[in-house]
Amino acid sequence: MRKFLASLLAPTSRRDTSELEQINQLRSQYRSLDDAALKSTFEKALSQREWIAVTATAAARVLGQEMFDVQIRGALALARGSIAEMQTGEGKTLAAVPAVVTFARQGLPVHVLTANDYLARRDATWMGDIYRFLGLSVAFLQQGMTQGQRRSAYQSQITYATANEVGFDFLRDQLVLDRDHQVLGAFGAAVVDEVDSLLIDEARIPLVIAGGKAESGSLVHAADSAVRHLQPWQHYVIDGGAHNVALTDSGIHLIESTFGCGNLFESDNLAIHTAVQDALHAHALLRRDVDYIVKNDAVELVDEFKGRIAEDRRLSAGLHAAVEAKEGVSAKSQGMILGSITLQNLMGLYERVCGMTGTAATQALEFKKVYGMEVETIPTNRPLIRVDHPDRIFANKAEKERAVLAEIRRIQATGQPILVGTASVAESERISSLLADIPHHVLNARNDEQEAAIIAKAGERGAVTISTNMAGRGTDIRLGDGVAELGGLYVIGTNKHESRRIDYQLRGRAGRQGDPGCSRFFVSLEDDLITKYPDFNPAFRNNLDTVQSLVEGQHLDIRIFLHGYEVAIEGQRERIQSYRQQVLNGTVECASERDRLIMLRTIDDLWADHLWRVADFKSGVHWLSWGRLDPHFEYLRQVDEWFREMESELPLEIERRIALADAGALPDPWERGAVWTYLTKDEPFGTFTERIIRGLRRKFAEKHGAA
Repeated sequence: MRKFLASLLAPTSRRDTSELEQINQLRSQYRSLDDAALKSTFEKALSQREWIAVTATAAARVLGQEMFDVQIRGALALARGSIAEMQTGEGKTLAAVPAVVTFARQGLPVHVLTANDYLARRDATWMGDIYRFLGLSVAFLQQGMTQGQRRSAYQSQITYATANEVGFDFLRDQLVLDRDHQVLGAFGAAVVDEVDSLLIDEARIPLVIAGGKAESGSLVHAADSAVRHLQPWQHYVIDGGAHNVALTDSGIHLIESTFGCGNLFESDNLAIHTAVQDALHAHALLRRDVDYIVKNDAVELVDEFKGRIAEDRRLSAGLHAAVEAKEGVSAKSQGMILGSITLQNLMGLYERVCGMTGTAATQALEFKKVYGMEVETIPTNRPLIRVDHPDRIFANKAEKERAVLAEIRRIQATGQPILVGTASVAESERISSLLADIPHHVLNARNDEQEAAIIAKAGERGAVTISTNMAGRGTDIRLGDGVAELGGLYVIGTNKHESRRIDYQLRGRAGRQGDPGCSRFFVSLEDDLITKYPDFNPAFRNNLDTVQSLVEGQHLDIRIFLHGYEVAIEGQRERIQSYRQQVLNGTVECASERDRLIMLRTIDDLWADHLWRVADFKSGVHWLSWGRLDPHFEYLRQVDEWFREMESELPLEIERRIALADAGALPDPWERGAVWTYLTKDEPFGTFTERIIRGLRRKFAEKHGAA
């Protein structure tokens, strides 16, 4: 009994060693089987170790690649529902395949969620022959596919796709008027590539489906014009870290005079106050070529973690419109929100979730606390020999920049290739302009379509590549001839990110699969990591790892706090969609097909009205703190009250519309018009609140003597 209990409590690595030995014994037996016998063995296999052993044997035959022991260990971690932390170049794509096969053999439809459409297509094509050898069906999703193509892809046992595509299909399925038009099946297992990106960096991003006409936004340009006349420190103040911006008394009086609205903080002026605050935020806190770029007459957001344009993403409605007005570009239609779900809640629909990434250990607490997932660090196949030099810390940005440029010139003269990781588009282009005398390439949000070509050359002798953040780019930098003898790739970081994972992603571009390489970060005490958090103990200023750890803790608290706002609306969504699905399936008996369509559209319309009402309230609820009310409590109370009202109104509205239809006075209920999808940022309780609430509370306390 003691031995049995000890085996249960043994470290994962020890248990893996035992299981790995058994799997490798099976692999050695299966190598002698011909293809027919191997397939027959797979069909008869009943245990996980047999499925994994057969899959590894099939991979060797189909791809000509023998799976390393560390890849098998990664597969075992995934099959347990853990997060496998595997370094760049260790073969995560192949390591996932035995776990995917295990889930499929357990009868679960499997979604392998990748970072972009290209990787979904590449990985499904690359690994597809292994699955088909084992008799399993596989497909992939891409933007632009038809409804029929999507349904067919989901009917496969294994589907490669981005989480966004799956999420948008889920939202579209909630609006169909015929059950046969739904494309998704059951949410079985999700195997998530770059899991830290999806479940942490992008977890709070809502996916939105919208339709109908956009709101007029008549206040947007008036607010923009008014804010352009405000002077910093006279009419508004920004705190030292550029977290918050708030109107001064002088600024409040000027806005009240401009709009002739009386007391700006009266509830009747909430729309004006919100529009002015959005405009002030856009002008004072959001920076062109850092937070966004302007391209093709549109405001394109820059993903702070990946350094790329964030496809189909918007700021919250009012703030995005404010930035468009600031930059003088054409306003883009948002329309009426018909449905929304965050990526975090989308993951909650799956029966099993696991993931892999090169950087997860620093967020192990969050993965455990929020998702109940363990992080298992998988050793490298070959020893890691990359040299990570100590940070060089400078008093100011100017000194740091001079040192970076000198280091680039010194190393480039030796022929050793260099990858320079910068924090923004603007910084990457500034460094590029100062290196006009040295041939180099720039990879940022303006030219990320050239990524593959640039990365392909980044490891060649004498290459200098200046890039924005390298997280989630999914491409290895391979060393050119003779580069190993020069020391491999030299990675230079010009800033420390708020998340240590992003720095590790950059470092991890060097030293893949036992290659030589080195890294060094150049930082200054004027960098955002220091100036944005002036409240930290000054003793930490030279210990950036500690600062990053503290910031990560703050971000975890914020994400947990924000989730508290969303739980209520997510529960309401599940309740209303469960009822809608019963109507769609015919479980709720309707008098006629026409009445069924009326019921479905009435549900959709009232739910959309509810979402609009909630979103409008949410965008300004933080101002309630001025009246010493608890915004969170008031939000939950009001949202619950409105949902109960909607539920009570629903049968009455259905009866009213059916009566209108009987009288020939109701338009066709199935004529919805166009719908479209996009992502937004959870601004009202995310970055926006982080930047203003503390300032507002301080100001309120100063005026009223509150503690």
